[in-house]
Amino acid sequence: MSQSHELKPEETKSEDIKPELLYVSVKNWALEDRPREKLMMKGASALSDSELLAILIGSGTREKSAVQVCQDILGEADNDLNKLARYNVSDLTQFKGIGPAKAITIVAALELGRRRKNTGAQEIKKISCSRDAYQVLYPKLTDLNHEEIWALFLNRSNRVESIRRVSEGGISSTVLDVRLVLREALNRYASGIILGHNHPTNNCVPSEQDIKITAKLKEAAKIMDISLLDHLILCGDNYYSFADENMM
Repeated sequence: MSQSHELKPEETKSEDIKPELLYVSVKNWALEDRPREKLMMKGASALSDSELLAILIGSGTREKSAVQVCQDILGEADNDLNKLARYNVSDLTQFKGIGPAKAITIVAALELGRRRKNTGAQEIKKISCSRDAYQVLYPKLTDLNHEEIWALFLNRSNRVESIRRVSEGGISSTVLDVRLVLREALNRYASGIILGHNHPTNNCVPSEQDIKITAKLKEAAKIMDISLLDHLILCGDNYYSFADENMM
């Protein structure tokens, strides 16, 4: 009968070590590397996205630290905070270590970030360039998993008199009723219109449908002495302006 051979420490192979044995609790990290302490010492800007999220959730699992759990979440979102902001509580609780309370905390924090941008947009009264229009439309269209079309109705001084959602569609397209847009413009005595819609795929290149509806609305508005000034396609932190690209 053969005797079992007990491996000595120097004979232990790295592949034999289980992942959970390699996990080191955040409590055992160097003080300057712990997310909370790092923020206190160096400021919030010194932290990575995963470290900031780790502060929100507070703790990880038996196998992974809070930072590692958040790295997994960000990895699924392609390390894109705009994409992460589209996750709801149900989406987040699919990750091990994230229960309803932690998921709600993440969703609430991202919503506060969105509202902060919205506060800046409310300060814009006059549209002087495509960037101004983008900042007004951004809070309406960001973080959506489906397409929507919004319209800014401007007076003769290019001041925004009204902002209205004029169409809501599916994941890849939406249909615009030109008559609805013009009716809204007439009801508000608007002299100009800026159209804006989002591409959830984050591909800002206009589709053939985008180009056709822009031309159709421009011609229809012209008959009523209303100008279609621009059409923006929003893709997170980027956008495409028909006016800037000489497509108007």
